[in-house]
Amino acid sequence: MKVSLKLGLWFFICTVIIEMISMFYLHSNIIHSRVNQELQSLQARGNNHRDVLEISSDLSTLHHIGLMESNTDTEVVITNLKGKIILASGPVDKNIKHILEMPIKQIPRKGRILQPDWMNEKYIATVTEFNGGVGHKGYVYMFKNTNDVQKLISELNQHFILASVLILFFMLFTIFFLSKALTKPLISMIEATKKLSKGNFSVKLPVRSKDELGELSTSIQTLANDLNFLKTERNEFLASVSHELRTPITYIKGYADIAGRPGIDETERAQYLKIIKEEGERLSNLLEELFNLAKLDQNEFTINKARINLSDFLRSIYERILPAFNNKGIKLIFECIDNIYLQLDPVRFEQILTNLLDNALKYSKGDTSTYIKAFKIDGNVHLLIQDEGIGIPKEDLSFIFDRLYRVEKSRSRATGGFGIGLAIVKELVEAQGGQISVISEIGQGTCFTIIFREDTNENSVIS
Repeated sequence: MKVSLKLGLWFFICTVIIEMISMFYLHSNIIHSRVNQELQSLQARGNNHRDVLEISSDLSTLHHIGLMESNTDTEVVITNLKGKIILASGPVDKNIKHILEMPIKQIPRKGRILQPDWMNEKYIATVTEFNGGVGHKGYVYMFKNTNDVQKLISELNQHFILASVLILFFMLFTIFFLSKALTKPLISMIEATKKLSKGNFSVKLPVRSKDELGELSTSIQTLANDLNFLKTERNEFLASVSHELRTPITYIKGYADIAGRPGIDETERAQYLKIIKEEGERLSNLLEELFNLAKLDQNEFTINKARINLSDFLRSIYERILPAFNNKGIKLIFECIDNIYLQLDPVRFEQILTNLLDNALKYSKGDTSTYIKAFKIDGNVHLLIQDEGIGIPKEDLSFIFDRLYRVEKSRSRATGGFGIGLAIVKELVEAQGGQISVISEIGQGTCFTIIFREDTNENSVIS
């Protein structure tokens, strides 16, 4: 069963139950109120006749009262205290006689209702006692045929039935469009999720409201966008990996065929074998970086933190990598204040620094400077790797941490890069609770900033 039908039935059943209860309560109260009004009106007429009889109870007065009631839908019967009929405005049938024979106890001044049963009896009736002096005492009985009351109730029932039918019709009409309005976005979401399950992530869901349905639509749209981005990134990643693998394999196969030809000069053969070895090492390095990246994705690598003195740690790396910078004519400047301690994995941290310094070395020319700086700001340790190299275009800055992203494909290949190193750096920094950012200008150089929280606990141990 479709959700629109289920929702419509649920609303319909609930609304019908509410309507039935409301109509029953309203109907009962209106009928009760209407019957009470008739009884009170009947009692008031009897009280009026009583007041007249207490002023004058002669025959002309009685005749006048009988004449008045004969022209209305009520009947009056006046008796003495012994029950003898003095006046009757109409025929006295057995039903009236039965009511007249009812025992009468003390009657209050406002009168009493003798017969309120309008459903099963022919008459509803009231009685009022009058006292017109000696020999002029008795009772004023007022009667109203219940056919008139039942006719009134029947008309009221017809109105209620008509009102119920109209309410039911408008309710069905409203529920139909309401269920359509509520389920239409749900149906759109169902269709969108079906497309997502089939691998089609280019779905568009309009957000029509800010309620729960709107939030759900936004969540599905966000999921679709993320999946579409991941699909695009995966395809680009696979294409880039295929390209990077294909190139060294092509070199290896081509030069292996040439080197294997008979009669080739040994010097040339040695040169070709050297190229084959270099491409083999390049291929090995690529696979190693891809393997490390896969372990990062699957959280299979471990972080073994220790409390390190940052100044000593950076100085050891500085001294180890300084000859390479000197060989290229680049000044490597080290600036770090003492007594800075961090909780880091020394192996992973060295991998981060080596990668960033290697990039600075590759993309800087001679007679420039590269800086290693470390300082504290508000309890945070800032580590800067800054060079005066060729820089990175602004449009590429937001992508340099993406996998296999290279600003210039030819330049990266010439320097041996695969576009994986910075992706690994970002993963390793964040895995150790740090943040990394970059600023760069073409021709001015690049500055990578890494921020860690300083470890101020002298009793810290390896974790």
